[in-house]
Amino acid sequence: MAKTLPKTDVVIVGVGWAGGIIAAELTKGGLNVVGLERGRERKTEDYYMVHDELRYGSRYDLMQDLSKETITFRSTEKIRALPMRQYGSFLLGEGLGGSGVHWNGQTFRFLPYDFEIRSKTIERYGKNKIPAEMSIQDWGITYDQLEPYYDKFEKTAGISGEPNPLGGKRSADYPTPPMLKTPAINKFIEAANKLSLHPYMMPSANLSQTYTNPDGVSRAACQYCGYCERFGCEYGAKADPVVTVIPVANKTGKFEIRTHSNVRRILHKGGKATGVLYTDVTTGEEIEQPADIVVVTSYVFNNVRLLLQSGIGKPYNPATGTGVIGKNYAYQVIKGNAAGFFDEEQFNNFAGAGSLGVNLDDYNGDNFDHSDLKFIHGGTISLSQTGQRPIANNPVPPETPSWGADFKKNSLNYANRVLAVGGQGSSMSFKHHFLDLDPTFKDAFGDPLIRITFDFEEQDRELAVFLANKSAEIVKQMGAKSISQLKELGPYEITTYQSTHNTGGVILGASPDTSAVNSYCQMWDMDNVFVVGASAFPHNSGYNPTGTVGALAYRTAEGIMTYRSKGGLLV
Repeated sequence: MAKTLPKTDVVIVGVGWAGGIIAAELTKGGLNVVGLERGRERKTEDYYMVHDELRYGSRYDLMQDLSKETITFRSTEKIRALPMRQYGSFLLGEGLGGSGVHWNGQTFRFLPYDFEIRSKTIERYGKNKIPAEMSIQDWGITYDQLEPYYDKFEKTAGISGEPNPLGGKRSADYPTPPMLKTPAINKFIEAANKLSLHPYMMPSANLSQTYTNPDGVSRAACQYCGYCERFGCEYGAKADPVVTVIPVANKTGKFEIRTHSNVRRILHKGGKATGVLYTDVTTGEEIEQPADIVVVTSYVFNNVRLLLQSGIGKPYNPATGTGVIGKNYAYQVIKGNAAGFFDEEQFNNFAGAGSLGVNLDDYNGDNFDHSDLKFIHGGTISLSQTGQRPIANNPVPPETPSWGADFKKNSLNYANRVLAVGGQGSSMSFKHHFLDLDPTFKDAFGDPLIRITFDFEEQDRELAVFLANKSAEIVKQMGAKSISQLKELGPYEITTYQSTHNTGGVILGASPDTSAVNSYCQMWDMDNVFVVGASAFPHNSGYNPTGTVGALAYRTAEGIMTYRSKGGLLV
């Protein structure tokens, strides 16, 4: 028999960026909030003097224990899905702060085109441009409606950057100036300008200077140590929930965090959520936390899984196209890359920061003509200097043998003489890409694992080669002696890292027939449940998702305060 605790105003499932933002905003508004986090507490002090690539980069100390819970994967419905037993394509963060602790900090705004992708594509190219199996849809919200929330998130995180010349209109500049330009970045900018492209410094959650945000939280500047992704920041210079929004919620005295609390069901009766059921993983005790409002802010897979296990919303059926929970799973096309090898110059690639880089969006969104191309959308092209660490990186020219004296010689010679330019391609949703519960494999509690059905399509293959060719043009202009680039994109495989940019499954939209949540991330089917995260994206753009997740979280917090006073659907 589960123990029942006193009722609270709001219970939040997962305390990362989205959960932390909503906790801060609701507690400032006077609500009592309980945050349930299945991992352990994390603090800045945990990362003092621990630039340990083996522990964090290779053995994934900040990630979910896959022996207790993982995902299963298959490329088509015709084959059996199998569990992911070790990390590869993406990394599932665990602990207070979630993936917001181990991210790089690259903080983009999606393009105006993204939010109205279906209508804008048809308007310019006609309906036939969209393949019959592609299930893209407008988001039910526009860039202009979301822009104030982008601005708020950037001010909270102290984003360092400069305006994107091809991006949407901004109400204000970034709160801090761009990061330093390295010789490699300057080389990219010079080459891009010669090609009449539009480079701009990458928007960075690694602070370029000391900064105090509107909530009064002060943080130090980035030291360019090169240990961002897969690592926590010992300086607090990389914005994460633990050093920004969670302290604000704690300061109100109205926020209680319970770590080691694995939420397994949303409880509901008569069309309303009544709270959640969770297990204290340190004792095995089952506990009910009643609440007036339930906010689900865990990672994409767990957002979908929790709804399916709780029987909330109609599961997506790919055969009929009906249902919404699990619909429109998307990822990212990260393969459109080109590497340039230089003989005379060295670039000190060991130094850097997670968001130290330069981008251009000439080939992103609908910023270029797609009339004669076999794909829609595009991707950002960038050069990043994130810190090249010795275990994970060993770049050699393509003609180099895979072992022996020449391999050793080239490994040493090119360690700081290679620059990679790459495309981060968008990922369109398709009817046969979805998430559901696996009928065979279960977690440590006996609950079904989430199952991914996904593969690259012609859209992705064409886009990847296009971006690789454009990247190679830039690398050639930069003066590389030799260039290695993608020639052909094969099937998606889950064993090698690509990006932790999984999206979809609880998507935004203007109608309950085609979406799970409205523009406030409020569930159509249960109005006191809000589901926030990249799970809300109907497709994935050519950018990192966190900036858009943060913006949606601020908008959702505003909506919850309205719901608290008025009730009912907000849209």
